[in-house]
Amino acid sequence: MIDIRSDTVTKPTEAMRQAMAQAEVGDDVYGDDPTVNRLEEIAAGKVGKEAALFVPTGTFGNQLALFTWCQRGTEVILGEECHIVQHEAGAPAFIAGVQTRCVPDSDGIINPDEICKRLRWQDLHSPATSLVCLENAHSSGKAVSLADMKAVSSLAGEWKIPVHLDGARIFNAAAALGCSAKDIAANADSVMFCLSKGLCSPAGSLLAGTRDFIDAARLKRKVMGGGMRQTGFLAAAGIIALEDHSPLLTADHKRAKKLALALSAIKGISIDVDSVEINLVFFKSAASCPESSKKAVSGFRERGIIINPPENGVYRFVTHYWIGDKELEQIINACEEVFNNLQLSPLPEA
Repeated sequence: MIDIRSDTVTKPTEAMRQAMAQAEVGDDVYGDDPTVNRLEEIAAGKVGKEAALFVPTGTFGNQLALFTWCQRGTEVILGEECHIVQHEAGAPAFIAGVQTRCVPDSDGIINPDEICKRLRWQDLHSPATSLVCLENAHSSGKAVSLADMKAVSSLAGEWKIPVHLDGARIFNAAAALGCSAKDIAANADSVMFCLSKGLCSPAGSLLAGTRDFIDAARLKRKVMGGGMRQTGFLAAAGIIALEDHSPLLTADHKRAKKLALALSAIKGISIDVDSVEINLVFFKSAASCPESSKKAVSGFRERGIIINPPENGVYRFVTHYWIGDKELEQIINACEEVFNNLQLSPLPEA
């Protein structure tokens, strides 16, 4: 089956499987796993930070950052559409015990003036702002410019408030912007990035920052149950992901753009081709009502392709390492057949 639900569905390559089978391991809680130690050193270098910590998931890494930076009862400022708010199950309240205060984040861009309105000192009635969070690439599929990130980090610096970056797809953002992941991460005090989104590693993410921050996070990781012992097996795949797969993401972006162009030619589909910057393709279809979307999902599956139903009327197709030119043509053909065969109603007004 061709799976375009997400870039998290990528399976490890044969090279990764061999590396995992042969990995030298130790107890990472004691700091004795040489493969994990090497992965963390490589990861820190990739984003220009002093140290890094291997964690199970991206959500774990983001929440560990909040847990490490913030005192309980303080407030975190972040975009209303960011992953931490929309897709991490309310974890800031559970784990760090913080209040989230959202600002508009059109395509991931946060206006510093909107942040400034919400910055607070602790007083009898107000919690103190303890952290500002950014996301790049954004969940909308947009790569946020270095200038927009710098504007936020400069404001936070004036208030002596740290900035955490959800960089789950930081290498996609770097490829889209034509810069390095290090350039992006320079605008944050800590950064989380995933090894399992498009890089083919079976699991794992990294949290990076200063050595003191990572030392503090290592303790909090233990508290959260993230001391995974002999994780060199996973780290071995992660090393290959960082060194060999991060440079390949541009090909995924090109195929996403080609898919977007093909979709734009299909009657009943609404898509902004120019908005496709990384490997995420969002579009609306007249086949987005519950009954039609069920038929669409079933129609793709009958053609050997797995998709998610639309969310709030919007479909998301995701290209990744295992979607080559042959698979892309199969997807495009399925799009034409499925969406043209459905009984379509006019698209609702935007």
